[in-house]
Amino acid sequence: MQLTGDRFTAETAKLGNDLSTLPNYPAEIRAPAGTLPGVSSFQIHFADSDILTPGDEPEVLVAMNPAALKANLRDLKSSGVIIVNTDEFTKRNLSKVGYAANPLEDGSLDDYQVIEVPLTSLTIGALEEYEIGKKDAARSKNMFALGVLSWMYSRSTEVTEDFLRKKFAKKPEIAEANIAALRSGWNYGETAESFAVQYEIPPATLPAGTYRNITGNTALAWGVIAAGVASDLPVFLGAYPITPASDILHELSRHKKFGVTTMQAEDEIAAAGAALGASYGGALGITTSSGPGVALKSETISLGVSLELPLIVIDVQRAGPSTGMPTKTEQADLLMAMFGRHGEAPIAVLAPQSPSDCFDAMLEAARMALRYRTPVMLLSDGYIANGAEPWRLPDMESLPDLSVDFATEPNATDDAGEPAFLPFLRDPDTLARPWAVPGTPGLQHRIGGIEKADKTGDISYDPANHDHMVRTRAAKIAGIPVPDLEVDDPDGDGEILVLGWGSTWGPIGAAVRGLRERGITIARAHLRYLNPMPANLGEVLDRYDKVVVPEMNLGQLALLLRGSFPGTDVVGYNKVRGLPFTSTELQDALEEVIKNG
Repeated sequence: MQLTGDRFTAETAKLGNDLSTLPNYPAEIRAPAGTLPGVSSFQIHFADSDILTPGDEPEVLVAMNPAALKANLRDLKSSGVIIVNTDEFTKRNLSKVGYAANPLEDGSLDDYQVIEVPLTSLTIGALEEYEIGKKDAARSKNMFALGVLSWMYSRSTEVTEDFLRKKFAKKPEIAEANIAALRSGWNYGETAESFAVQYEIPPATLPAGTYRNITGNTALAWGVIAAGVASDLPVFLGAYPITPASDILHELSRHKKFGVTTMQAEDEIAAAGAALGASYGGALGITTSSGPGVALKSETISLGVSLELPLIVIDVQRAGPSTGMPTKTEQADLLMAMFGRHGEAPIAVLAPQSPSDCFDAMLEAARMALRYRTPVMLLSDGYIANGAEPWRLPDMESLPDLSVDFATEPNATDDAGEPAFLPFLRDPDTLARPWAVPGTPGLQHRIGGIEKADKTGDISYDPANHDHMVRTRAAKIAGIPVPDLEVDDPDGDGEILVLGWGSTWGPIGAAVRGLRERGITIARAHLRYLNPMPANLGEVLDRYDKVVVPEMNLGQLALLLRGSFPGTDVVGYNKVRGLPFTSTELQDALEEVIKNG
């Protein structure tokens, strides 16, 4: 189903529609087929206008078996279309998911337009001339279903046909069988009387440029490459495979020609240690993971704070605690990003708001890490990582200058008047220390996790020095300049501000848009920088009577705001379902806050 959704998305992107996707797949590697935990779904919302979410209520559901119908029916729009694979509605499959009677026969689907298609048998029949068994032929039923939908929405099949030929280049008979199934599905839609309507969605009006469809993980990977180019540094990624971050490692492993080295480490601790070691050696060190892995990396991140070296930690958040729900999304690592290290160990934290924004967020994380010599944590999540949307390719000349001035010569003199190197003699503007590549003549210096003396970097247990170093490291992070928070308040007289961060950007935007269309005045803003926060945040919060903070956690940003701005009336809206908010539920929640004053 993920492949099918991805192919439909590719065809849709080629036509120039705006789109947003929501892949949703089982946490188990081999979930039992035909069971509710084993359902894999892919939702896509596309239009000829600007859209912000994968949609609240799908208008068409393709149910490949009873489990898929039962798992997704509650989300389908009333009077929506259900295309159902009748071959799979056997007594055994029905009982497997708790159906006492066949829903295709008991009237429970009367509120929907049900189109019954024997997808499996039609696919097997279409592939009779190919030298493959019935079992392999039946596996192509997803391509038959894709063909039906491609006809229904006037999609071409050319991109998918090219994809299949490349994917099965070493097995051309499999490629051609899948293409035949795809074309048969398209022809079935064209000729079957069951489909009375065919839709045509014109291209969306987007700013001029070259676009491609991109997921958040791919955008992060390409942002890493761009950061390496913009800084003229070798890039090193140390990673251990973990859902939903692994695709960043997979993508970067393909791009060695850009000076990217990837290492699949034996564990999360080794991955972080190797990345920090690469930074010590003069590279841009990056490590990727999700919540459980970031917890294991915390000691190394704390070492990076002490050494004051650039290190980028990408946390693609997922539902916890512990192993939690590995394939489901959540925003519950914010407090860990802010405080999840021993001692006073502040780092910079930022969060992209959408799949395409991951590219720019990655460049910004690199800027902060390199210029201020600090670990930076970038908080993505499963919704952003796997979701897709159109992305306009940037002009390479517009990339920021991330070049680094390494220390190449002594920066002081010793008591005897001889040249000396002080590894913690700070830049007065950034408070960053010099970055000296090991082996540079005359710049030998001590490293390690034990507290360092100011300027010299020697081991120090002096109480006053420790207080000074702790405060200096904190001041360095607090002093990183970030853009002011922009507020979307067209009327300028809103009494309620909706403030989000990370992947809530799309659902909040769609909800606010819906409320304004109904004449309700409301303002919105979105935090990209979480540590340090924008300098004007307090002034923005003071303008509004209430600040509503929707989060996919139990109120972590709300807690930070209440602590930092105690006079602000912060109202949290919190759910942890492993799914993103819908715009409808946010509209209802915001309307309730407005009604209650």
